[in-house]
Amino acid sequence: MNKQGRDTADKTKHLTLMAMLFALSIVLSIVEGLLPAPTAAPGIKLGLSNIVVMFTLINLKKSDALIIAFLKAGFALLTRGMVAGILSLSGGLASVLIMLLLMGLLGKKTSYLGLSVSGAVFHNLGQITVASFILKTSLWYYFPILLISAIGSGFLTSVLLRQSAPLLKRLNLK
Repeated sequence: MNKQGRDTADKTKHLTLMAMLFALSIVLSIVEGLLPAPTAAPGIKLGLSNIVVMFTLINLKKSDALIIAFLKAGFALLTRGMVAGILSLSGGLASVLIMLLLMGLLGKKTSYLGLSVSGAVFHNLGQITVASFILKTSLWYYFPILLISAIGSGFLTSVLLRQSAPLLKRLNLK
């Protein structure tokens, strides 16, 4: 195969992989939506679809994780409305950006747990900041609850990422 044919095949393979990862993130989001939500703490989720974002960030191009975050926000916009889309985008971007920063600062010393918990905390920070702006009222009183939930969900998603990463790598990333 000539260089142009190889480049086209590589682009097609990458696009297909991104589509599969995005689809997986949507499936995980739907599954998460089927789980009972805590009534004592509204708005708290496990963040299962963020496993895909972290996997992408670690194993593909850094920009691919941002693309998945944008696609997830677009899906939220289309299926749950403008506010959900904006909140998904603000949380997703804050999460990916802090994980990128940590990976840049710590390199190979970055752990799944550190990435996952930091990503969860900043996801909540991004969302609470934008929600306060949208509602024109401070919601920061709720942040301690979100912080505790981010630590718990970050721990869980790091464990799930560690368990699922070998399976996802079978997609033949390179």
